Amino acid sequence: MFVMLNIFSLVCIHINSALYSTFNAVQNHAPIATAVDIGILRIRLNDQWVTMALMGGFARIGNNKITILVNDAEKSSDIDPEEAKQTLEIAEANLSKAEGKRQLIEANLSLRRARTRVEAINMLSQ
Repeated sequence: MFVMLNIFSLVCIHINSALYSTFNAVQNHAPIATAVDIGILRIRLNDQWVTMALMGGFARIGNNKITILVNDAEKSSDIDPEEAKQTLEIAEANLSKAEGKRQLIEANLSLRRARTRVEAINMLSQ
């Protein structure tokens, strides 16, 4: 599944980029295309912050617009906190049981996704 977000009237955005760690984009930002890592997206629109958990993809910024194409995305307000915490516990257990390179890589990715969802929930209270 792919999710495409088109954001017009770009005011301020914080995004985890695979190339730049974290960067902020503001109005009249220089055009850029980047890979998006698993992490948090925060967008300020109309004086309100929207927080989303992104599961990796690509972003393009230019002409005061941003297009983000990701494997999956969830608004923090849509994430069930209990389910997210349970998924994190399962991911941690799977990592400790992982054997072999492939299982270790998959378990690490699952753990990163689970941590990102919990982090997105925690940002709601900030």
